[in-house]
Amino acid sequence: MTCDRSSSDRFDFKVIKTRGESEPSVLRNAILAILSAMSMHSTGGDGSHEANRAYYDEFSQVYERHRRPNAADGYHALVDDLEVELCARYGKGRDILECGCGTGLILERLAQFARRATGIDLSPGMLELARSRGLDAVEGSVTSLPFDDGSFDVTCSFKVLAHVPDIGQALAEMARVTRPGGVIVAEFYNPFSLRGLVKKLGPAGKVGKTTRENAVYTRFDSPWEVPRIVPPNTRIEAARGIRIVTPAAVFMRVPGLRGMLQRTERFLCDSPAAVLGGFYVVVIRKA
Repeated sequence: MTCDRSSSDRFDFKVIKTRGESEPSVLRNAILAILSAMSMHSTGGDGSHEANRAYYDEFSQVYERHRRPNAADGYHALVDDLEVELCARYGKGRDILECGCGTGLILERLAQFARRATGIDLSPGMLELARSRGLDAVEGSVTSLPFDDGSFDVTCSFKVLAHVPDIGQALAEMARVTRPGGVIVAEFYNPFSLRGLVKKLGPAGKVGKTTRENAVYTRFDSPWEVPRIVPPNTRIEAARGIRIVTPAAVFMRVPGLRGMLQRTERFLCDSPAAVLGGFYVVVIRKA
């Protein structure tokens, strides 16, 4: 089996027969079909600032419906916890920037242990809610951050880079505003995961009265693609996988199953199984 990358950045899995090799088995073909189905690279809209802004302005109206404080112990709460805890390893008592802070749910928690916590977001609708929490949040784009070089010790982004077509520019900007020796905590959508498979094959969820998730540009970058897109003069220091075994958020609403999934996700998140996380988070150290 080989993995060829086409001009569209999609990975296509092919079977190459060697001399004397028998026909591929049904099981092998099934595995190849699954891998091919999961290897999507991008979906949705054009990724322009205008399109993304409109999408998230509408999403802001219902964004917190299944998140804290409205749902204190569910799927989104666990995902947020695993993201915040990773930032805490590097950001206690330091200056932190969150790129794509949304309504401020994570930024508010970062501010509890950071020396200074700042957020930036493209959506005025999201920012209105973040500012109502008393947070330092400004409007802007991750591809052109309105901050001086070396302004922060930790620059993080969750569920945002996947909606940026020019992800290389976004990562370069995050590295630029990070101080030498500091870290960039960047989250990617992993196609080779249960979440990736569900997003590929399942229906798109609603984010508003008429808008669904597939209306926004969404890219998927596998763990082995990530090292090729990190900025120069940086190195990947650690990785965490989030949503490794949870097929869908609805499974977290089952009381007995919820606890089992939560424990399993925590047990696996920093293990080699991290490469199977639907959300693949890397810690990038700046030289």
